[in-house]
Formats: sequence, structure tokens, C-alpha cells
Amino acid sequence: MSSVTVPRSAPLAPTSSDRVRQVVVVVGALLAMAGAAFGSGAFGGQQVEDAAGGALSADATPLAPDTPAFRIWSVIYLGLLAYAVYQALPRNAARPRLRATGWWVLASMVLNAAWIGVVQQGWVVGSVVVIATLLAVLAVLLVRLVRTPPDSAAQAVVTDGTIGLYLGWVSVATLANIAATLVVLDVGGLGLGATAWSVVVLTLASALAVAYAVFARTRPVIAVAIGFAMAWGLAWIAVGRTSGSPEDPVVAGAAAAASVVAIAAPVVTTLLARRSAR
Repeated sequence: MSSVTVPRSAPLAPTSSDRVRQVVVVVGALLAMAGAAFGSGAFGGQQVEDAAGGALSADATPLAPDTPAFRIWSVIYLGLLAYAVYQALPRNAARPRLRATGWWVLASMVLNAAWIGVVQQGWVVGSVVVIATLLAVLAVLLVRLVRTPPDSAAQAVVTDGTIGLYLGWVSVATLANIAATLVVLDVGGLGLGATAWSVVVLTLASALAVAYAVFARTRPVIAVAIGFAMAWGLAWIAVGRTSGSPEDPVVAGAAAAASVVAIAAPVVTTLLARRSAR
């Protein structure tokens, strides 16, 4: 796998494009914060769980995470703000890793704000298009971060940690969003029923978690962050199906098993990668 390394003694000279990127990413982070506030009910907005007729609430579908799961957004937003500040530091203007990710992080923040706006308008089908695009952007960021090593531990935490949590959570949220859209469209059980389809989707989520872990095995911070965020979301699906409505012990068991896979996979793959590198 190719990688890019830049000697600390010979930093690249910042360009006008670098300076523009630094400023615009900071503005994007502030936009993301404003969108989050709007989506929590501030500035006249509805809470996301109440928007679109409650289609995305914790009891809308068997794949909806319980309400406390969404607290992870606070950590993600703080991480995005930390990334924005970090990349805006003068000494970081020309860092190859930040050049490779800055505009994509900005795109992710704009898409996240757009998703909140679309949901506020009640466009549930449109929200799937937006969140799927967001997931694709975060996947591009994953590839770029894996292929380009961090300059420092601090950069790894701010960049890999934030994007890892973001990607892991959005992966689970996309599944929940699709399930909610199918309910809104009244497609029925598609021949298997809600429980069976939920188990199929959770099995696919486990496979996706393993795929992320294998691909990011040489970057422990992002691998573990993805696994943690996915495990968090899947665990709260299990809680919701155990203690909330709709109750479904089969889905709860499948979600709990998927959560274990999501957190265990990056631990195993990164340990194996370290052992093979010796």
C-alpha cells in the first residue's frame, strides 16, 4: 500500500489554496454546529426524532437506535471543531494529510447540515440520498487516511479519531435511515417480515464492520474509532428492542452480536497487523 511521508525538517510551503481551505473548513465546522443546534430544536427547528412525522424516532422501526445513542453526535461535533482548529493552525497549512482530507471533511459537514435540513422538511426519501452521499464521502476519507500516515499522535487523534467515529456512526445511521424510509413508503415485509429483514441488515452491518477493520488495520486509531461508533449504535438498537417499542428479542440478540463483532474486529486486525510487521 502506498503512503506519503514528509520530513519534518523540510515542510512544504503553504499556497493560497491552503489558506482558503483552512478558512472555509472553519466556516464549515461552525455551520455544522449551527445545523446540530437547529436539529436539536434550537432556532425554531424541530428535534430530528420529531421531524418527518417521527419517521426517524427511536421507536419507528426495529433498526432504530434508542434515544441515548444520539449523544455520540456531541463527541463527533467536538471532534470536527477540533479538526477545524487544528488544520487552521499556520504550521499545518501545507500538511499533506490535511491537504488530502480538508475539502472532503468540509463536504461531509455540509452534507450533514443538508441532511438535517431535508429531514426538517419531512423529505424522508431525500434524506436517504443525502446520508448515502455522506457515507460515500466518509469512505473516501477513510481511504485517504489509511494511505497517508499521520505526522504525529495528536494528528492521529484529531483526524483519525474524529473521522472514525463519524464514519462508524453514519454507517449505522444509514441503515436506520433506510429502514425508516421503507416504513414510510409502506413496502411491507418484502416477503420476509420486519424481524427477518432486520437480522439480515444487522448481519450485513457486522460484515461491514469487519471490512472496515481489515482495511484500516494499519491505522489503529481510525480502525478502533470506527468499531467503537458502530458498536455503540448497534448496542443501542439492542437496548431499544429490549426495553422500548417495538420489542423484538430476536433483533435485540442480533444487534448485540453485531455490536460485539464491531468492537472486536478492529482489535483483532490491528494486533495481527502489528505482529506481522515485526
